[in-house]
Amino acid sequence: MPNADVEEVLNYVDALEWGLGERNTLPLGVRLVREMHRRLLAGVRGRERTPGEFRTTQNRVGGGTSTIETARFVPPPPGELPALLADWERFAHDDVELPLLIKNALLHYQFETLHPFLDGNGRLGRLLIVFFLVEHGRLTAPLLYLSAYLEADRERYYEALQTVREIGDPLPWIELFLRAVHSQATDAVARAQRLVELRERYRAAASSIASSNGMALVDLVCETPIVSSRTVETRLGVTRPTALKLLRQLEAVGVLTEGDQGPRGQRRYLARELMVTVTEEAMGSDE
Repeated sequence: MPNADVEEVLNYVDALEWGLGERNTLPLGVRLVREMHRRLLAGVRGRERTPGEFRTTQNRVGGGTSTIETARFVPPPPGELPALLADWERFAHDDVELPLLIKNALLHYQFETLHPFLDGNGRLGRLLIVFFLVEHGRLTAPLLYLSAYLEADRERYYEALQTVREIGDPLPWIELFLRAVHSQATDAVARAQRLVELRERYRAAASSIASSNGMALVDLVCETPIVSSRTVETRLGVTRPTALKLLRQLEAVGVLTEGDQGPRGQRRYLARELMVTVTEEAMGSDE
């Protein structure tokens, strides 16, 4: 996996975990969204486009060479964003008589239509789908990843959203959204089974390490498949030399491989099979 992709995955995890950790004191709304956006774009694609700040200029959707006149879609002017975001936040918390998945689909459509940031709206909007389901107790953990499905059928995704905007018909978008949920839920079960198999194989490999920390590191790697010595020090409560020794031992038995350095020069190790299982194309699509 290229280093840039690794950084985006790490940011996705950081933004989502932070948001879920704050949801009891900071519910879904503009304050939460701004901070999640800042974390999502920190040091990666879009970092120069004011992460965490709502746009103050007009943007557009439809390719880098398009103009306002030729763009596929032009979001609302920046001066209208505060009122529109307030409406979006109210809808998120209104006790409307809608199935939760339908409400989630409509919230995503609204967010992407507002396009409140200069960059990263798609990444954050799809992250918020999962956040909403966890926040409302439909998922116990953020195990549903719709981005892969929607990115694979990007043109139909864009067309479905545009159909709501142009003629007010949400049915094509809702149908696509529900298909994505069904497909990715099925896929998540298959991935979970594969991850359990990998965890047991890693534990068997770590049994040759003459330290109880070997198993603890395997559990940490299964939770966070990209780890640095600093992470190991902090999570396992060991010294830096011990952390490095453990990482090299897991590398020697085939669990980890040394990856690129992090943005601060940290040496990092990857459980590549885990990363592939999590990020590869759908393992069990319904289409």
